[in-house]
Amino acid sequence: MSSRHHIDDFMLGRIIGNIEEGRKITDVARGFDIAHSVVSRLWKSFKATGMCSRRHGGRVRSTTPAEDRYIVLSAKRNRHTTAQQVANQFLAASGKQISRKTVARRLRGGGLYARRPVVCVPLTRQHRTARLQ
Repeated sequence: MSSRHHIDDFMLGRIIGNIEEGRKITDVARGFDIAHSVVSRLWKSFKATGMCSRRHGGRVRSTTPAEDRYIVLSAKRNRHTTAQQVANQFLAASGKQISRKTVARRLRGGGLYARRPVVCVPLTRQHRTARLQ
């Protein structure tokens, strides 16, 4: 058996087609050099759902792109609010509860960070000569 490798959609279709033709799962697994359990699991999921595509996605986002824009806009309106205060404002406006970390991620996505640029006086030629002396 080969080490773990990716099975693309075309190969999945061929595997399912071979089983539908009446070949045994063991023979199909041997023919494609794939573990018997993988082919068996594919066939079982195909029988249950009628599809053999892999699961996509992950966790569903708690906010929509429009709500993300609202979060960034409300933070830009008042630069001194904290992420927790923005989350509370969002709860009052939309009725959805989101965490402080979610707000911080959305603000980062909008280009707002918690850092402040250092404000310093640029040194003139006189300053530099005075420092050297």
